[in-house]
Amino acid sequence: MDVDRDANKRVFNRLGPGPSSFPSSSSDKHQKVCFHWRAGKCNRNPCQFLHRELPPPLLNGASKRSYGGFSDDVPFSGPRRHTSFNSSSSWGRSHGSNKVVRKTEKVCHFWEQGNCKHGDTCKFLHSWSLGDSFQLLTQLEGHQEAVSGITLPSGSDKLYTGSKDKTLRAWDCQSGQCVGTMNLGDEVGCMISEGPWIFIGLPNLVKALNLQTNVDQNLNGPVGQVYAMVVGNDLLFAGTQDGSVLAWKFNDATNCFEPATMLKLHDLAVVSLVVGANRLFSGSMDKSIRVWDLESLQCIQTLTDHTSVVMSILCWDKFLLSCSLDKTIKVWFTNEIGKLEVTYTHNEEHGWLTLCGMLDLEGKPVLLCSCNDNSVRVYDLPSFSERGKILAKQEVRSIQAGPGLFFTGDGTGQVKVWKWLPESKAAS
Repeated sequence: MDVDRDANKRVFNRLGPGPSSFPSSSSDKHQKVCFHWRAGKCNRNPCQFLHRELPPPLLNGASKRSYGGFSDDVPFSGPRRHTSFNSSSSWGRSHGSNKVVRKTEKVCHFWEQGNCKHGDTCKFLHSWSLGDSFQLLTQLEGHQEAVSGITLPSGSDKLYTGSKDKTLRAWDCQSGQCVGTMNLGDEVGCMISEGPWIFIGLPNLVKALNLQTNVDQNLNGPVGQVYAMVVGNDLLFAGTQDGSVLAWKFNDATNCFEPATMLKLHDLAVVSLVVGANRLFSGSMDKSIRVWDLESLQCIQTLTDHTSVVMSILCWDKFLLSCSLDKTIKVWFTNEIGKLEVTYTHNEEHGWLTLCGMLDLEGKPVLLCSCNDNSVRVYDLPSFSERGKILAKQEVRSIQAGPGLFFTGDGTGQVKVWKWLPESKAAS
């Protein structure tokens, strides 16, 4: 896949097709999925049966908004497919036919500069990705250092990115052009959005920006860099360098955020936070995940199965997923006595940095995982069968889902916009 050198002039539409834009075709009703394909053993070409899962029926009452592809109104709820993933037997059963076939994983240096003479015969890649489920739509150039936060606020026509170059940039979602830059004075550690607000994690404070009123407020209290934030139960939580999780609550009377509480049990920096099933989960450099009750804000369990920094955590269906520099992704499930335990471990050769979950155009759950070998792996859930791979010049620390799109930000400061392809096009 050649990349247009004038990619920044290309248009990416924020209101691109989502899962609901691709209902199952009428012919799918009368077709069956190949039993041998599911087992990874079909050798018939052509085969009269489907070599893919049927698209899911549209479910009534689906959430209008999702965070990273996971419903905000039904955390830990069932997936939007009629499939049961309630036991460890569903995890990690990848089909051999889904493995991405690759001749090399090194991007051609001359192709990058636009002057490779070998064309299709070049033994190196002329693309920043492997696989046919997605394609590069455009590249956003502007940041001078690593991108540490990407957010696409609900109802906004702007994409916002934060960087270690101490700036916040706003990008027009129609033209792909940078339409504003804010000098923040310090390195951005993380960034999220909620309603009209953007929250930016900085050393020793969180900056809150209201996109509707242009009001901004500095939330003081953190000690050191703010590495992670999440909103839950009307509270803004921030994980900090000193191992604390601070919380603020918005006061309608004063029209500002006020300190609510501080959770201090981690021994080292808190670098990941997620909310689900009326719980707050915090991952730390101390190798542990703490589980907090959202109502009482008391720690009710400590998970210690990882042997290195817990870099990222997320909730999907009834499961908690966590990744670590110990080269594992762990899937946690609540046992019969209400405690989380590991039900599946996915191993790789390199450490994991960031997890992001979303749905593809057929409504199928997909997990994007950045690795410290400068790649992003794309997996189907729950099988962990590989859908594709994204390559970068430096580590990808930020991944953000969008409608029919997703965004990656790497250590060079480059933001890439990727487009999911419908299955019929991907297969062609």
